[in-house]
Amino acid sequence: MDEELGATFGKALREARARRGLTQVEVAALLDMHPMVYSRMERGKMLPRVSTLRKVAMVLRISTDELLGLAREARRGAKKETPLLRRLLTLSEELDEEKLKALVIMAGALGR
Repeated sequence: MDEELGATFGKALREARARRGLTQVEVAALLDMHPMVYSRMERGKMLPRVSTLRKVAMVLRISTDELLGLAREARRGAKKETPLLRRLLTLSEELDEEKLKALVIMAGALGR
């Protein structure tokens, strides 16, 4: 196993799980895997199969590029994502279309 990739994947996995406010046991249950297996992935000791990688990305609402450390390279020079911005993005994912439109209008007014 590529240790650098394992460490990158594990860190991205931990961060994505924390943003969703889930425990390792909860994520493991959503992925239909034993919590110990999930824990090994988060610690960078194990990489998933492609089918599991896809499922992880869907459950944690993160791109596979981010999980594999590819998105960070593309985002270099982009504005740094702050904890408040991540929180706003997470909250906005739960809104219906009408409330999301209202949020966009409010954000636009605040930005002026």
